[in-house]
Formats: sequence, structure tokens, C-alpha cells
Amino acid sequence: QVQLVESGGGLVQAGGSLRLSCAASGVTFSYMGWFRQAPGKEREFVAVINRSGGSILYKDSVKGRFTISRDNAKNTVYLQMNSLKVEDTAVYYCAAGRYSTATHDYNYWGQGTQVTVSS
Repeated sequence: QVQLVESGGGLVQAGGSLRLSCAASGVTFSYMGWFRQAPGKEREFVAVINRSGGSILYKDSVKGRFTISRDNAKNTVYLQMNSLKVEDTAVYYCAAGRYSTATHDYNYWGQGTQVTVSS
């Protein structure tokens, strides 16, 4: 059974940091990504990484602040989030699928983890 399980969300002050983790089980995915969804908004792409880590894409507004990485031995992908802003507040989802920024290109999703950034 394929499962993606996120962890690491929480409440942090603006300027702070959090690291999200997503553990995959059942299969090793070539491409894994992070998306987020704020209340009343569409789910949006944040970052994606390929298996080797040699191909990475970021949403423009998180470039230089967020870093996606993966540990293939643990079948886990991470999202290090630094210099967090209030507008980063959202439920963050891990996903597996294609090397894409579009939600419809991802077939597997985690349950989501809440990230709240206070001012």
C-alpha cells in the first residue's frame, strides 16, 4: 500500500524556521513534491525534486528561503523552510508524481501538515 506521511508542521513566529518531512512507503518515487493550500485558496506548488536531487524546481516566492531535499535510503523528502512569512501559513502536502508544478500531475498525496506563521 502506497502511503505518504508528513510531519514537522507547527506554529512559528515570522522569521523562524521549520523542517517538514514526508516518509513514503510502498514504492520509491522518482519525483516528489510539496504543495500548500491556504484557507480559501487553491492548492499551489511549492517545490519538486527528482530522485537524484539534481533537478529541483521552486515556486518563485520561496526561492532562497525554502530547500527541498531527499534521503533515498529512508524514502523521505524534506522541506526546510527558513525566514518564514505570515503568507506562508497553509496546510502543506507532500505528493508524488511527475516533474511538474501542476497538481493534476501528482497521483499520490499525504494527509497534510499545518504550518502557521504568526506576526
